[in-house]
Amino acid sequence: MAIKNARIEYADIIDLPHHQSATRKHMSLYDRAAQFSPFAALSGYDDMVIEEARRTDEMTVLEDWDKDEIGRKLAWIDERIQRGSHPEVLLTYFVPDEKKSGGTYITAREQIKRIDATDQQVVLMRTTEIGHVNLTIDFNKLADIQEVD
Repeated sequence: MAIKNARIEYADIIDLPHHQSATRKHMSLYDRAAQFSPFAALSGYDDMVIEEARRTDEMTVLEDWDKDEIGRKLAWIDERIQRGSHPEVLLTYFVPDEKKSGGTYITAREQIKRIDATDQQVVLMRTTEIGHVNLTIDFNKLADIQEVD
């Protein structure tokens, strides 16, 4: 099959002016390109895959002697608070994940405001741009307490 010259084949229409609609405005190149952009049939799928792949830890159940040691340290901190100081300690505690089972352990330098034996909570002192914020940590979420020099 012989290849024909397009200029000769379409000579009757090739030099005609491009048609412009009298009733509709010309579409921008951006809008024309948008017609051919990929369709996101699975919007949110990538976020779901990333969330599913995100790792969480299970909360470790402490041995009785670990619980006793934390109880002694909390009593020591409470004595210092009763004497008027608010000691700084390194706390390691479990923070449950908001989206799936498990969570993560955080170790942070914190100042203790008080020990609430009734509700079994440690009340921390935090200062933010809006002022003091009292964060509470349940005794059963504590993994370790270390004194800061």
